[in-house]
Amino acid sequence: MKHIIFQFASSLTIHTPHYENVPFEVPNNWVWTTIENICSKIGSGSTPKGSNYSSNGIIFFRSQNVHNDGIVLDDIKYISKEVHKSMIGTEVLPNDLLLNITGGSLGRCTIVPNMIDRGNVSQHVCILRPILVKAEYLHIFILSSFFAKTMKITGSGREGLPKYNLEKMFLPLPPLEEQKGIMVEIERWFALIGQIEQGKSDLQTVVNQAKNKILDLAIHGKLIPQDPNDEPASELLKRINPKAEITCDNGHYKNLPDSWCVVPMQMLCSLTDGEKQSGIERIYLDVKYLRGEHDTKMLTAGKYAAANSLLVLVDGENSGEVFRTPIEGYQGSTFKQLTINSNMNTDYILQVINSHRKTLRENKVGSAIPHLNKKLFRAIEVPIPPYNEQQRIVNAINVAYKHLDAIMKNL
Repeated sequence: MKHIIFQFASSLTIHTPHYENVPFEVPNNWVWTTIENICSKIGSGSTPKGSNYSSNGIIFFRSQNVHNDGIVLDDIKYISKEVHKSMIGTEVLPNDLLLNITGGSLGRCTIVPNMIDRGNVSQHVCILRPILVKAEYLHIFILSSFFAKTMKITGSGREGLPKYNLEKMFLPLPPLEEQKGIMVEIERWFALIGQIEQGKSDLQTVVNQAKNKILDLAIHGKLIPQDPNDEPASELLKRINPKAEITCDNGHYKNLPDSWCVVPMQMLCSLTDGEKQSGIERIYLDVKYLRGEHDTKMLTAGKYAAANSLLVLVDGENSGEVFRTPIEGYQGSTFKQLTINSNMNTDYILQVINSHRKTLRENKVGSAIPHLNKKLFRAIEVPIPPYNEQQRIVNAINVAYKHLDAIMKNL
């Protein structure tokens, strides 16, 4: 977003031709120059020998501390005053710009705030000490798309921006007072963008709350009207387990429709391991593959899962999340197979499980690797509507979610 605002700011004045062989035209009272001409210092640091860090002392900035919106002090390192003095020419002062010049964070840049009286930098960070130009203007220029496009980076294994190439980069320089005006205008636009982004975030929160409310209404029998001609849920449950104790209400689900019942989750579904197989090469169905985060990996042995199986994540932060396998394969070690009784509407039960995801996440067991509390999962009280109503509920949820997802997509 900042590079867009920079391009807008540079067009606030009517452009007229200035001179030839420059990247683009600038106003008559602007000049084209190079970064070396508007900085009294350009240079990177080095890593203290033997990573000679201290528990306190002089702040030592590394590339992970340099972000476009400010200094990040998480995992900050310090060096002693003696080490700092031995690193000649790499002292960082307030109002300096720090620019990452190597690796995946190449191009990230920030201004050193006044609260930091001095510091030092690693070899992956370049110090820019501006003169004749506002630090804020230079910062916005570095974040612009023009800077990103004209960087002459080198290297293949670990790309970098050499000092010489940085020094020779062109920069359009307005008069000092106009720089100040540009920054005022940019701040005004940033404030407006901030309001828009906050409104977007608020709307996303409302959409998620709406989805939760729809689920809550659905499992309490309040999302759609009941049909008196539907077979009562009690008859459906007798086919599942004739000896089961069936209730129409309990502490969590009071005043359910007369045709509904409540039973524990263990009566409706089970968690099992897949059958062990070997000698056949199949795709490894782990979380990252099922989320589309990496390509296929092949195994010749494992716990078999057929295509269209349901796998529930039992280990890790998102335990309780359910995946449907697109193809057959060997399930990851963090999964159990979820089998839902054929007398129930599968999608309805999955929506019930989804409504309990927060509770399942907050009540994991185990210390080394927190995992799904299977006892709690099996004890979940499931409100059961007649079978036909289950399908109508799922259809109503899908329609409502489709509209809400369309809103999210267009934010």
